[in-house]
Amino acid sequence: MNGIPDKVAAAAARLGKEHSVGFPEAIDVEAGALKRVAPFVAERGFKRPLVVADERTFRAAGEAVLADLAGAGYREALTLVLPNAQGDVVADEASIVQVILDIQKYAADAIVVAGSGTLHDISRYAAYTTGIPFISVPTAASVDGFTSKGAPILVRGEKITVPATGPAAIFADLDVLRQAPAALTAAGFGDMLGKCTSLFDWKFGSVTAGEPYDEAVADITEQALRACIEHAEAIGRRTEEGIRVLMNALIESGLAMLVFGQSHPASGAEHHLSHYWEMEYIRTGKRQLLHGAKVGVACAEIAGLYLGLRIEDYAKDEAAAQMLRDALRRIPSPDSLRGLLDKAGGPATLERLGVDGELLNRSLREAHRIRPNRHTLLRAYNESRESC
Repeated sequence: MNGIPDKVAAAAARLGKEHSVGFPEAIDVEAGALKRVAPFVAERGFKRPLVVADERTFRAAGEAVLADLAGAGYREALTLVLPNAQGDVVADEASIVQVILDIQKYAADAIVVAGSGTLHDISRYAAYTTGIPFISVPTAASVDGFTSKGAPILVRGEKITVPATGPAAIFADLDVLRQAPAALTAAGFGDMLGKCTSLFDWKFGSVTAGEPYDEAVADITEQALRACIEHAEAIGRRTEEGIRVLMNALIESGLAMLVFGQSHPASGAEHHLSHYWEMEYIRTGKRQLLHGAKVGVACAEIAGLYLGLRIEDYAKDEAAAQMLRDALRRIPSPDSLRGLLDKAGGPATLERLGVDGELLNRSLREAHRIRPNRHTLLRAYNESRESC
């Protein structure tokens, strides 16, 4: 992918958002993309870029970016975001303040973030708060949030999503992405597989509660999902084509959310379970699990629940019931979803992920409250049981 896909641009134009979305100026997904970062910084006229990474992502890409910037005449300015007490780098108050302090220290006028989802969330909110742009250098095809203008951050242990800055450009080097840990690549696949249930929940919210919906945006997300499913084995083997398909799909999913203006296309009950598990692990002091790994396993659990329900019980009339039946048929069986997760090299079951049955049951009862404005089938199911 180089530039904005035509189907994304067309959807934005039809919605009258082609000038307001704030697309990245450049999207470069190919081998050698890393070498285009320093020239882009120079072309944009930035004078004091700050490279943000952690110890691992610095070795993966940040060190090379810093060296290229130095070779182009820029002074060295680097923030290595520190892990928390459990050894995890998390998007919390401490990490964000660490980056903001270095922006002030170096009088930085741009951030170049080398990392995956968490480092992007930290950097996009720090950039937003200080009023400077940021440039994305993904080190793993692990999440679909690279283009996001919202940052899910932890404030006193609770996850909230706040306004943030979208990237000025994305330079996703396939050589770097193929060297990422297999678990991160599998997590990216899991994040995409979660669209099997999020797309249903979006349709459900539209049909039953009048939530905004756009067919073209849904089609963009579904096409990206189908491409990943078709290339699950290649993604698991981390071939160049497999990683290209996955990274392009993650970016297209992110762009679809950007065009729509909300996360409905890519985030439903499976994400609410993932967020619930994350907050529980923080509360109990456990090491974090990868976001996409949680989403993939949660998707299979949600699929099992949804496919066992009488969808007619949640529809206002027969026409609505038929639309929901049609949407429900598009969700693969839990066994099919677990087979795809296994093929991509990620955990396919709760046991392999490390989530126990008690936490699953509690999250199935309570996770819909994380986003109380979202009308998912999980929410409707729980509210119907509470009213009995």
